[in-house]
Amino acid sequence: MRLAASAYRVPTDAPEADGTLAWSSTTLVLVHAFDGPPGPAPAMPRPGDAGPPVGLGWTYGPAAAAGVVAELLAPAVAALDPDDTPAAWQAMRVALRNAGRPGVAGLSLSAADCAIWDLKARRLGVPLARLLGTARRQVPVYGSGGFTTYDAQRQHRQLAEWTREQGIPRVKIKIGESDGAAEGRDLARMAAARATIGDGAELYVDANGGYRRKQAVRVMRAAADLDVRWYEEPVSSDDLAGLGVVRDQVSADVAAGEYAFDLAYVRRMVPYVDCQQLDVTRCGGISEFLRAAAVAEAAGLDVSAHCAPHQHLAVGAAVPNLRHLEWFHDHVRIESMLFDGTVPATGGAAPVRLDAPGNGLAFRYADAERFRVG
Repeated sequence: MRLAASAYRVPTDAPEADGTLAWSSTTLVLVHAFDGPPGPAPAMPRPGDAGPPVGLGWTYGPAAAAGVVAELLAPAVAALDPDDTPAAWQAMRVALRNAGRPGVAGLSLSAADCAIWDLKARRLGVPLARLLGTARRQVPVYGSGGFTTYDAQRQHRQLAEWTREQGIPRVKIKIGESDGAAEGRDLARMAAARATIGDGAELYVDANGGYRRKQAVRVMRAAADLDVRWYEEPVSSDDLAGLGVVRDQVSADVAAGEYAFDLAYVRRMVPYVDCQQLDVTRCGGISEFLRAAAVAEAAGLDVSAHCAPHQHLAVGAAVPNLRHLEWFHDHVRIESMLFDGTVPATGGAAPVRLDAPGNGLAFRYADAERFRVG
C-alpha cells in the first residue's frame, strides 16, 4: 500500500475569528491511499469512471502534515495489505512515537487512516458507510459559524439562511471575543442570534476557551432568557476541573473535546462534560473515532462530530451515540469547492452516501491546483 499527500490553502470568504484566534485562510491536507509502486498518487477517477481504486482522506491543519505522511507514515504501511486497517493504524502509530502523537503528526495519522478505510471500501466496491455499518442513514447537523468578526447584518444573514432557507434547527455562534474581554458584545450578539432564529431553533455558543471559570458562569446566567442549549469550551479544554465547575452551574450542555488526539484524552475528559466532541481528522481517524465514541458511551455520554463534515458522514452514521455533526461554514464551503459528490443538509440532516464506493467523493484536481502549497 502507498500513501501520498498534498496541501491546499484556501482563503476564507471573509475575515474569521473566534474567542482566541483569527484567520484568513484554511489549509486542507489531502492524503491518497493506493496500490502500486512509490510515487505520486494516480488521479482519482470521477464517479462512474474506470480506474484503480484510490482512497481519500483529509485533515485541516498546517501543510507540514503532508511531510509527516511522506516521511513517516508511508514507509510504515508500504508492506501492508490495505484491507488490514488495524495493522496499518498500529504501524502508523508506532512510527509517530518520537515525532509525538498530538498535534501535526496526529493530523497526519488521522487523514491517512481515513484514506486507508476509504481505499478498503473502494477495493471491495462498497460504500464506506456500508463497510462501517449504519446506525442511521442521515446525520443530524447544526449550522456553525457566527464568527466574532461578523457584523450584525452578516450574522443575521447566515443564521437566517440556515434556519429559514435550509431548515437547520440548530445553529452556533462564536463568543468569548478577545479572550473574554468583550462580554457586552458577546451577550448582544447572542440576543441578536435568538431574535433571528426565533423560538423554533436551538441556539448554541462556542467560547473557544476564551473565558475564566466564574466569568463563563456569569455570562451564561446573564443570557438565561435566551435558552442557550450548548456551551462549547466555556473555559480552556485543558482546564478539565473548570469545565466541570461550569457544567454544574449552568443549564446549557457543556461540550469540549475537539482537540482530543488519543483515547487517554477522551477518558480524562468524559467526567467533566455533558457531550464529548470528537474530530475524525485529529483523534486518529475512523479507527480511533469508533473507539473514542465507545469510551464516551461507557460514561453515558453522546458524542458530537467536530467540523470536516464530509469526512465525518460515514463514521458519524456508524456511531449509535452520535448527537450531531458540526456543519461548519468554512469547511462546508471548501469541501463543496474541491470535491465532487458533496451533499446538502437541508432539513437539518445530511444524507450518507450509499450510492457509490468509498466515501463517494472525487477530488477536483484542476480546481484545487491554484490553492496548492505543498
